[in-house]
Amino acid sequence: MRVTRSILEVLRAFNHPVSIITKSARILRDLDILGPMAADGLAHVMVSVTTLDPKLARLMEPRASAPLKRLATIKALAQAGVPVGVLASPMIPGLNDAELERIIEVAADSGACRAGYILIRLPLEVKDMFEKWLAAHYPDRAGRVLSLIRQCRAGALNDSEFGRRMVGTGPYARLLRRRMNIALKRHGLDKPMPDFDCGKFRKPLAEGNQLALF
Repeated sequence: MRVTRSILEVLRAFNHPVSIITKSARILRDLDILGPMAADGLAHVMVSVTTLDPKLARLMEPRASAPLKRLATIKALAQAGVPVGVLASPMIPGLNDAELERIIEVAADSGACRAGYILIRLPLEVKDMFEKWLAAHYPDRAGRVLSLIRQCRAGALNDSEFGRRMVGTGPYARLLRRRMNIALKRHGLDKPMPDFDCGKFRKPLAEGNQLALF
């Protein structure tokens, strides 16, 4: 669900905890709401950083904030007291996974307190779209990238099974997890986000068949 400012205002009104994942620097427009919520233990943010390469970023996510803007967003959120982490996602074997450690390092330097990653997922029509995109922009390595993805997905390009779909299986996927764990420990990002303070929640009052939101 897209968290708009109006939704944040409602969540703030009732002290409802919120955790946001974003790849947009526009979240800083809501810092006046997120800052006070974080001070009350009610807000976390994860900023997705797919790559630090501006060219690759433009090709993969042309309508999203550039890598440096995302790092600046992490820094601004951290300085405002909002617990913020980085999500290195999606990690694409043979394309951007070599950047994993560097993404974690610069995010930690920017103020991130937590990090995670997701191995690329290619469900349904996304698979065909990705194959066409890869052939168009990286024809020299398309075969290797797809081969590595299959090595992480038991021979397929996708695995929807819970517990495997985010991290994959096989030697290459295990190596990626090991690299991630080492990077987390090296940069102090191996601890969970602070717990939410759910005790502050105020239950909306029912009036007839509608909730009295204000």
